[in-house]
Amino acid sequence: MDVKYAGLPEAGPAIVYVRPVAVAELPDEVRAQIDGLETVYSVHRADGERLALVADRDLAFLLARQHDFAPVSVH
Repeated sequence: MDVKYAGLPEAGPAIVYVRPVAVAELPDEVRAQIDGLETVYSVHRADGERLALVADRDLAFLLARQHDFAPVSVH
């Protein structure tokens, strides 16, 4: 049901942020699971909570969109 009511804000897709992360900066237990990569990509909520770490940027954007998020890149 998609009913719009006057005076209520429009809810759009939730924004998530995608940024590169150096593997060397990650905790030891996470680094132990990453083989042969120097950089991975992190998907974060607006409040900074990390939702996922993935191998490449395209995968991060695909993952976000598949879960109804609107990804944006953070440099």
